Amino acid sequence: MTTPFPEPTKAQLESAAGTFAMLSAPVRLHLVSLAAQGEYDVGTLADRAGVSIATASQHLGKLRLAGIITARREGRRHIYTVDDPHVLNLVDQIFEHIAPDGSLAPDPPLRTRPPHAAD
Repeated sequence: MTTPFPEPTKAQLESAAGTFAMLSAPVRLHLVSLAAQGEYDVGTLADRAGVSIATASQHLGKLRLAGIITARREGRRHIYTVDDPHVLNLVDQIFEHIAPDGSLAPDPPLRTRPPHAAD
C-alpha cells in the first residue's frame, strides 16, 4: 500500500500555482523547453521559439525571477539554461503526457507485479 502525499500547505499551493501560471504562456513554456535541452543565448532562443529578441528577453526575465530558468554572463551575452531537476522533470512529464498533435498521449501500459510466492 502506498502512503498518500501529505496535503499541501497554502504556501505550497500558491507557489505551485505561480509556477504553473509562469508556464501557462506557450512562448514561456517553449523557452523553458528549449533551455531544458541545453545552454543558449537570447538570440538563439528567440530564433528557435519564433519570437523577437525583445519578446524572448522579456519572458526570460520573468522566468529568471520565478527561479525557473537560470542565466550566466559570458562576455556581453547571457546564457540561459534550466538546471533545476524538478523543472526538468516537469517539462519532461508534460511533453510525455501531450502527443505531438496536441492530444493526450496514450498512457504507457501498467506494469504488472509478479505474483508472490505462497507463504
